[in-house]
Amino acid sequence: MLDRQNLVLVPGLVCDAAVWRHQAAHLREVAEVSVPAATEGETMADMARAVLDAAPSTFALAGFSMGGYVALEVLRQAPERVTRLALLDATARADTPQKETARRATIAACERGEFGNVIDDMIQVLLHPDRQQTPLAQVVRDMAARVGAETFVRRNRAIATRTDSRELLRAAKLPVRAICGREDAMISVAEHVEISGLAARGRMSVIEQCGHMTVLERPQATTALLRDWLLYDA
Repeated sequence: MLDRQNLVLVPGLVCDAAVWRHQAAHLREVAEVSVPAATEGETMADMARAVLDAAPSTFALAGFSMGGYVALEVLRQAPERVTRLALLDATARADTPQKETARRATIAACERGEFGNVIDDMIQVLLHPDRQQTPLAQVVRDMAARVGAETFVRRNRAIATRTDSRELLRAAKLPVRAICGREDAMISVAEHVEISGLAARGRMSVIEQCGHMTVLERPQATTALLRDWLLYDA
């Protein structure tokens, strides 16, 4: 029987631990699961240090969206502690000028008290078009409300400090899995192909009929892929 692993699941920008509910419940058979809050820190390096401070000595690491950026910084700071890496709906690249401009506009809108409108607009890129008018959209809104505008702004500012991680992945010796929704409107499939191609032990998985929020939109498929990554990627 394979040794039981420690597994750290890092949530995304508008997410709290509830985003990983299905995965945490169903991966406990094969791993000791923890979900850091990822609410503290002014930079991506700060957020990664907070994750490391709370993590076991060694662990498998999966990050969703913003959590993927945190995960890459964790790998940069403590590669000897990370046994395998999964990046879901994330990119190894730094913000483009266009994304930097959009991020500044988002922060400014939140500072004007328009956080609810910002989240409503984000639903259009977070979820597959078929799910934007379903109860899942309200699940996302409720989760974002629990995160709150202050943490949302701080996270956005931290994301803007991240660095390009392509060379980090080229140097990585551990198993790396890139997972995304086919219709992800925020991070392209090509960016996930790039991740799996950069890593010497990289693999790529695409979830069909799915937008950016794979962990919520297709929870069973996401959990099955993470189980495969945990048990069989070598």
